[in-house]
Amino acid sequence: MRRLLRLPIAIAVALACTSTMPSAKSARSPTRWWDGAVFYEVFVRSFQDSDGDGIGDLKGLISRLDYLNDGNPKTKDDLGVDALWLMPIFESPSYHGYDVTNYLRVNPAYGTEADFDRLVAEAHKRGIKIVLDFVMNHSSDQHPWFKASASSPESPYRDWYIWSPTDLGWGQPWNSSSPTWHAKNGAYYYGIFWSGMPDLNFRNPEVVKEMTKIATAWEERGVDGFRLDAIRHLIESGPGAGQSGSPDNHVALRNLSSTLRRVNPRFAMIGEVWSTTEDIAPYFGNGSNELQVLFDFPLASALVGAALSEDSTEVTKVLRAIQTYPSGSVDAPFLTNHDQARVATTLRGDRVREDLAAAMLLTLPGAPFVYYGEEIGLKNGPGGDDEWKRTPMLWAEDGGTGFTSGTPWQPTAPTQRVAPVDVQSKDPSSLLSRYRKLISVRHASSALKTGKLSLVATGTPAVLAFIRQSSRETVLVAHNVSSSAKEVEIAPTGKSAFVLFADSGCTLRRGAKWTLTLAPQSSLMVRLY
Repeated sequence: MRRLLRLPIAIAVALACTSTMPSAKSARSPTRWWDGAVFYEVFVRSFQDSDGDGIGDLKGLISRLDYLNDGNPKTKDDLGVDALWLMPIFESPSYHGYDVTNYLRVNPAYGTEADFDRLVAEAHKRGIKIVLDFVMNHSSDQHPWFKASASSPESPYRDWYIWSPTDLGWGQPWNSSSPTWHAKNGAYYYGIFWSGMPDLNFRNPEVVKEMTKIATAWEERGVDGFRLDAIRHLIESGPGAGQSGSPDNHVALRNLSSTLRRVNPRFAMIGEVWSTTEDIAPYFGNGSNELQVLFDFPLASALVGAALSEDSTEVTKVLRAIQTYPSGSVDAPFLTNHDQARVATTLRGDRVREDLAAAMLLTLPGAPFVYYGEEIGLKNGPGGDDEWKRTPMLWAEDGGTGFTSGTPWQPTAPTQRVAPVDVQSKDPSSLLSRYRKLISVRHASSALKTGKLSLVATGTPAVLAFIRQSSRETVLVAHNVSSSAKEVEIAPTGKSAFVLFADSGCTLRRGAKWTLTLAPQSSLMVRLY
């Protein structure tokens, strides 16, 4: 594997060491803590089992908090992430939890209410924020609300869901052959995802009132934010495109945002709008009155695609497009998540490409998200079932995985075996060590953390380069996405440079312009003066 240069690059200008930079775990803006923060997506069921039943739980997660961030700025053996997004932890009949039966209770398989409160306290002690997956669009068909709603047209809960006396024949907007109206007791109810997930009726003020009450209750328990699932489908206006992006969605979200911010101005609302940049942008509202953070699905596809295709054109295109977001908006770049093939699988287990993808992700503005296991190169299991995207974390070479002393709820396939955390932690050239280093460098640089991005022309799609600039610092970032070395010149900016991060084989020299020599599939970050 490539070696990370730990000494300054040979350049024809004076360099200074990076030890004068602020701590990697230094504090950030109290009201916009999410801007520049690194998030870690956790599937509690697959992270760490504490009691041997084969199911990950909250106590297990608590035991691994120091791996994520131990709260000590002097240590280097944690990831240093700022926030955890917990995939659904509410009561649910399904392994994934996206069909909720009680929005106010923790799934007993994951632990008790006291376990959750301790998780929040222990995370906050380490400077880690807690974000819950809040599934507003739909409940489980086993939820007492739906059972009451389905029991009779006269039920007081009838209008909590969407009913029709006939099948209106709408197909899913992404799959017109899959129905969204489902038969029940002589009528049809609407469920955009499947019959087990009936959509709540957000045109009903009682539903809005109850869901707002639930959201506020979790906020008052110390939760720092919500990841809002399927938010683009909250309110429907008709078939086809009417099932996605209704104007009424924005009214509902602005009202919820206003309520939650009155309780806690630092509360984060992070939205899933799985669509184009043009569809994503309106969910920021005016930049301060709707959602603060939105996942960037087009950029995720472009980043992984660039690492695979050796062409950064699409990344550049998306980065230009998000410049039109309203002031105050925070983009959330990521590589893959729980609904997608893992990045290590998509990149065919090519470690060098994984290195490159990680570096691109963690040098971008906004709030990057890392999916659990991504930092050790965990791959998908066989087949396309979602369970194989969410298998147990690999912690140790102990004859198992270090995940449980019992039989895991989902096995780890032989094709998923990579060096576990305890092995990679001892190897400075491992993927895990690279993630730790990249996150540390990001947090120690005001420009990489919260600075603006300006694209830099390189004359070739093989090299993605940009300037990250804050009021205190200017950083040049360059990524060679190709499998051959590249030399590019960029317009002069500054006269001297400090190396923040450089892969082996990267050099920089100053003449009339800056000349960058970049090794194959490598990254370079330098502070310019």
